[in-house]
Amino acid sequence: MDPRLKTYIVEDNVTIRENLVGTLEELTCISAIGFAETEADASLWLRDHADEWELAIVDLFLKQGSGLGVLQACLDRRPDQKVVVLSNYATPDIRKRCAQFGVDAVFDKSNEIDALIDFCIEQAARLRSSPSHG
Repeated sequence: MDPRLKTYIVEDNVTIRENLVGTLEELTCISAIGFAETEADASLWLRDHADEWELAIVDLFLKQGSGLGVLQACLDRRPDQKVVVLSNYATPDIRKRCAQFGVDAVFDKSNEIDALIDFCIEQAARLRSSPSHG
């Protein structure tokens, strides 16, 4: 069993995506298994590979479409699959909208990266200790 949290990244900024993946793979137990830059690509991949991912990290503003559409595509995910939003626009309104889509957490890119790291560590530990996993 792979102890790393299989994570799909939805982020259209290459620099942010590469830094995020590097940081999370170094500091937490995630393994980035793929990424998308558009709503359509992300939604399609997450649906077509529904059994392959455990965490999706979604930015709201994409090259095409919106992260909200990606969140909608994840509404019928398994209970052990987590979806979080990482955005520069983590306003109270945005957080409320995300909650309506069943998002597990919302993190602000500018000042909540540590909280995202903590979330990933906690999620990986929870999955590994779950009797139904593996």
